[in-house]
Amino acid sequence: MAASVSVSALRPGQQIDGVFACTRKDRLLSRAGTPYLAVELRDRTGTVQARAFRDADLLAGRFERGDLVRVSGLVERFRDELQIELRAIARADASEADPAAFLPSAYRDMEELDGFLEHLAREVYDPGYKALLAQLLGDGELRAAWRRAPCTRNGHHAYLGGLLEHTVAVATLAQETCLLHVRLDSDLLVTAALVHDIGKTREFTYGAEFGVSDEGRLLGHVQIGARMLEQRAAQTPQLSDERLLALLHCVLSHHGPDTAPGRRFASAEALALARVNALDASVKGALEHGLNPFSQSS
Repeated sequence: MAASVSVSALRPGQQIDGVFACTRKDRLLSRAGTPYLAVELRDRTGTVQARAFRDADLLAGRFERGDLVRVSGLVERFRDELQIELRAIARADASEADPAAFLPSAYRDMEELDGFLEHLAREVYDPGYKALLAQLLGDGELRAAWRRAPCTRNGHHAYLGGLLEHTVAVATLAQETCLLHVRLDSDLLVTAALVHDIGKTREFTYGAEFGVSDEGRLLGHVQIGARMLEQRAAQTPQLSDERLLALLHCVLSHHGPDTAPGRRFASAEALALARVNALDASVKGALEHGLNPFSQSS
């Protein structure tokens, strides 16, 4: 796997050969009327413009916006800014670079968040929910996807690890809410908080930018999550149908009463989950994007 040249380390006169994320691609015309290719390349350290004035159409057919691309060319200074005069650009082979190296990621330590996730799961004592969580957390492939996924593409927690960070925050808020309101079913609410966004582990794709999988586009993370829980419940004999239905109702209605079956909450736990989910999403959104109206509570 080849390491990409860092954008922040580019210098005029430098010959480069590396992998970048392509975040913009345009076919433009010069003043003479000849086509040229203009692209924007990015890594975690910054962005740089690149141009191809020869073989523009040929090169443009070798990649698309959103791809990881292998680039070779010469770094030049143009109007006080660096740009790359491209000799070659094409979609990078999957083995050449990990998309995670080009996507924003959480500042929080993933191992620490993983530890919090396991701690919160241990606070669930209902035999059915406990067995369901043990099965989910024991799935290595699912666990890796849980750590990798963002929570949204452009809203709150829109970075690698964002889903795990949001999940831990919502479950912590749920646990604290149960301490204040002791009549709540804490096992149900904490379990629902831990799994409410589990469908997001299959909602996204990873390239130069976060994309949406076919499953995510056609079903959405809420329905994906409900299907995943039903499939896992079929392998969890300790979980009764009644307890599964209570959990599914919380998951299906966690975006608010308008998304709940019958357009109303059927339990105080479902209402509580929707509120703590919205609290973490809206506060995080305000901190990341400012105090403009922030309605997304995914």
